[in-house]
Amino acid sequence: MSFLPVTVSDMKERGWDEADFVYVCGDAYVDHPSFGMSIISRVLDARGYKVAIISQPDWHSCEDFKRFGKPRLAFLVSSGNIDSMVAHYTAARKRRSKDAYTPGGEMGKRPDRAVIVYCNRIREAYGDVPVVIGGLEASLRRFAHYDYWDDKIRRSVLLDSQADLLIYGMGENQIIEIADRLNAGESVSDMRDIRGTCYTCDVRETPLTGAECPSFEKVSENKKDYALSCRIQQDEQDHIRGKLIKQRHGNRMLVQNPPMPPLTQQELDWVYSLDYMRDYHPSYEKLGGVPGIEEVKFSITHNRGCFGACNFCSIAFHQGRFITTRSKQSIIDEAKKLTHMSDFKGYIHDVGGPTANFRRTSCDVQLKNGLCKGKKCLAPTPCKALVADHSEYIDILRDLRRLPKVKKVFIRSGIRYDYMLKDKDDTFFKELVKHHVSGQLKVAPEHCSAAVLDKMGKPHIQAYIEFSKRYFQLSSSANKEQYLVPYLMSSHPGSTLDDAIELAQFLKKRHIRPEQVQDFYPTPGTISTCMFYTGLDPYTMKEVYVAKTPKDKAMQRALLQYFNPNNKELVVEALKRAGRTDLIGTRPECLVNVPGFRSNSNSRGSVKNNRSQGGRNGYGKKKKKKTR
Repeated sequence: MSFLPVTVSDMKERGWDEADFVYVCGDAYVDHPSFGMSIISRVLDARGYKVAIISQPDWHSCEDFKRFGKPRLAFLVSSGNIDSMVAHYTAARKRRSKDAYTPGGEMGKRPDRAVIVYCNRIREAYGDVPVVIGGLEASLRRFAHYDYWDDKIRRSVLLDSQADLLIYGMGENQIIEIADRLNAGESVSDMRDIRGTCYTCDVRETPLTGAECPSFEKVSENKKDYALSCRIQQDEQDHIRGKLIKQRHGNRMLVQNPPMPPLTQQELDWVYSLDYMRDYHPSYEKLGGVPGIEEVKFSITHNRGCFGACNFCSIAFHQGRFITTRSKQSIIDEAKKLTHMSDFKGYIHDVGGPTANFRRTSCDVQLKNGLCKGKKCLAPTPCKALVADHSEYIDILRDLRRLPKVKKVFIRSGIRYDYMLKDKDDTFFKELVKHHVSGQLKVAPEHCSAAVLDKMGKPHIQAYIEFSKRYFQLSSSANKEQYLVPYLMSSHPGSTLDDAIELAQFLKKRHIRPEQVQDFYPTPGTISTCMFYTGLDPYTMKEVYVAKTPKDKAMQRALLQYFNPNNKELVVEALKRAGRTDLIGTRPECLVNVPGFRSNSNSRGSVKNNRSQGGRNGYGKKKKKKTR
């Protein structure tokens, strides 16, 4: 067992004269199943194909792309685990200082829009060689899409990259079919029937079936057309009922075939049983290693997909909403491998996935009919057909805890607390608190305003209040001092200044002082990004308020950390603008302490009365003798 070739000498040591596939990636080479490049390359390797890796090539010329010569079958291209623009820039469009997927965390080792740049260099080097793109950047940019950094609509990345095929979703079965057909001598230009892929054709060759989105030209000019396009794309991302989708770009037609069915449990077990080195390439050691491996090296992925489908999250558009899981034995076998690694200290950092506590489909109906179009399983309230069951997950966690050399098994992936509350058996809740929390549990209420939560596709705040109350009760019963760390988001579409003030009051009343707040980040392929760009909800076509100016966004963000002295000036300005000067002063209910300030308002302004603010639950230390 060894790393795949990264140099010509590596290839020669294996006795290869050429590679079947050359995988070009914007991330450093980490051979671990948490990295898409590793999974796809290992799948091909296990199928008998020769795969060479070009990781973070010098893109300033095409020379580095010639490292292994022309591959026998194709180049495979990905920007890496995340979109290259997200890797480079913050929500404020400021350049990041570190890249977790680069040796030593160094910035500048990949270009902006890496998929496009890499593909164009490959075309420059080899002309008509087959090129297949995949990974998150390609998957989420497969249609005409709003680009936050250019602040405009961009064409499908398939056209801009000049690639032949685009794989969307997780991609294992797509790449196997593409590889086998290329190996059999079929031209990549004839591969127009592979599920889970996109191709382009002359408009005169457009398939007659399927759903058609408004064209690139129309969505660039008309925001209602863009919102309509977004809804069509989201609604058809179901492997059972999803249709082929078309979108015209000038004289070319982008065609997305229906989604590839998720891997079966047997297939998923096979993928995670492959010979991963489970570490970064040793050539990076002298550079400080690759930071991105630290959190996942001793973690286990047990599921894929997420029927939670929050509007700001890309998982539903990439992995899909249908839940697939690995078998208990597969998970145990991986855990045993971890315990035999030289640097294993006894701690499994996570047993999770997109949502850790999903081990089955949300209901049985979708097994035959697919997930409901235009509806959510958990928001604003759980569907009546929902089946909440943690019994299998509990059984797996118990067996992991019993393994020799395992001291602790943590759960650090997202937990859907609203789903937990629907399980009539609270055994998992009790065992989570007793065995699987490392002092604090991270959960994602995101906001407290019902209007904002509806735009997020999240449950209302009452679910968080109920969960937090129960969490602290169980922690106390287990004689554990544990905390909740709530993820919060400012400036999400639909969030007004009044809503931000409501959230600030909610946090103050519960003694929650978030150290970090995520400003909404409009990334490609999400419903929330559609709302940000168009100011429309694509499912109702009604107008949505969007905070877009840096000042408006800064005020909302500051309100969520009203207690920070550095935010005092912004908070005062925000409260004055909202007519909430009653919250400025020295009274206990005030958000900012301004001695001698006299409010010119006798009312509570336009802010809605806070809903369900009873209870004393939240994150943060309180005075002694008070409930945590």
